[in-house]
Amino acid sequence: MIKVENLTKIYKLNDNNRIKALDNVSFEINDNEIFGIMGISGSGKSTLMRILRGVEPFDEGTITIGDMVITPKTYNNYKNDLKEKTAIHLQRSFGLWSKTAVENVIHKLYGIKTGDETTADITHIKEEYMDEALDILETVGLKEKADHFAPVLSGGEKQRLVLARQLAKKPEILLLDEPATMSSPKKRKEVLDTIKKIHEKYNTTVIIVSHQPEIQEYMADRIMLMFNGQVTEIDSPEQVIEDFLKDEEEIYPIAKLDRTEPIIKVNNLTRDFYLYRGGHVLTIEDVNFDVKKGEILSIIGPTGSGKTEILKMIAGFELPDSGSIEIFTEDKWIKMDEYGENRMQIRKNMGFMHQEFALTPHTPIIEQLKYKISPKTDDIYKYAIEKADELGISKEALDIIYQLTDLSKDEAILKLEKINLSPEILNILFPKINTEEVINYAKPVFEALDLPLPLLTRQFIELSGGQKVRVAMATVLASKPEILILDEPFGDLDPVTLRQVANSLKKINEEFGTTIILVSHTMEFVKEVSSRSILINKGKLIEEGDPEKVTNDFIEMESE
Repeated sequence: MIKVENLTKIYKLNDNNRIKALDNVSFEINDNEIFGIMGISGSGKSTLMRILRGVEPFDEGTITIGDMVITPKTYNNYKNDLKEKTAIHLQRSFGLWSKTAVENVIHKLYGIKTGDETTADITHIKEEYMDEALDILETVGLKEKADHFAPVLSGGEKQRLVLARQLAKKPEILLLDEPATMSSPKKRKEVLDTIKKIHEKYNTTVIIVSHQPEIQEYMADRIMLMFNGQVTEIDSPEQVIEDFLKDEEEIYPIAKLDRTEPIIKVNNLTRDFYLYRGGHVLTIEDVNFDVKKGEILSIIGPTGSGKTEILKMIAGFELPDSGSIEIFTEDKWIKMDEYGENRMQIRKNMGFMHQEFALTPHTPIIEQLKYKISPKTDDIYKYAIEKADELGISKEALDIIYQLTDLSKDEAILKLEKINLSPEILNILFPKINTEEVINYAKPVFEALDLPLPLLTRQFIELSGGQKVRVAMATVLASKPEILILDEPFGDLDPVTLRQVANSLKKINEEFGTTIILVSHTMEFVKEVSSRSILINKGKLIEEGDPEKVTNDFIEMESE
């Protein structure tokens, strides 16, 4: 049995403010129970999981697990015991080796045996651990991806690989923080069924944090509802879910705009994708569609079907093998494979939010907004062109550098270093706008996303999971892009916050006429926010049209 009594956790922020993340939390979990935890973003759920894992000290209260009685004073003594008893799958955590999927699991198995997975020499130990590693991958539905390079797996596949590494421990207590949120409905069910098998086979106690009612309803014996760091209710899944959803906003309607003029043309798009040591994995074949100005177009399909790759080609991050992508700007059609000032003009008016969005953990949000907004402003854009000419940088080279500003600063610096360019080139070409300008850009977007403006002074690491998603979204939206591309950034938002985001996107589309293209595995969200949907399967476009019909056909296809 796990017994938590009067648990309190206080975070001290850099500005000397204090946040009570957990406030007098008490509950009990029976052995071999699947215990659900729900609550809006910022309720304290992830903090509680980290404490139970042995990686986050607490300020008051007692935790009893078996014969361990843990207090704030004795927490350090029991940290390793907690880590031994538990395994955890953290929200949006993709801490993986840059090796194949099976080698990632072998690393974990070796680490469990020796205490240090970093010293694993895969060449010499592979045979010893291969069968067990493949069995674990089969359990999470990844055996067919065993030899695929982990960093280029889809977001949902990475989540399952992280889970596979945790299952290698055969833990007494399995802590799951938003499992399978970025997987397609079929793959999500496979992961959840896997967790049930582990639970039944090993009598594992499971604590599952998930905002998604369908996951909790499918998995949990009981659910604890949290709000503002406190326990508000512990009851049956049906009762807690009903109470949790009472605070949802009403659905804001999609605006009736003129959506007849094409702004993007995707013509006969074809691209073969190969993975390092993984061989050929996907062909995007003769994909054709238009995106109309002012549309909210959703692209759906199974995990690994080519959705993200299509978005990256539209944005110019990847180039097709054949076919073309053309985007209309300033009364002319521009091909996205033709580098230069025309393509830069498109990128200036485009925002891209990646599936694994990342802001710098310890930098104030306002500084990160300066980095993201500055290159999109008219003044800095013109300055960059003039400065590049002065420095002898060609328009084509400037276009490549300009594209990096759509990545996180750390990613951009890494790519610059690979081509022997100093990170300082970003500051030289794109000097930051002043703080007052940033606040003027940020204020309407923060209001639309229900984010308090004082968050601008906070560090990214200090935000809740839901706040991180919305702040990252704000950095993309603040420059008011004409085209907004969203690659599944909302998979782990609670329904209450997701409804706010859906409504905000529709309001932004209505107010600014923003063309929005998004990928999502949350079908109710797709139905609610889209004016049109496209279904992609195995690299082919198989259906497009009314979101209700296309999503229902996809759900039916997944259930076959």
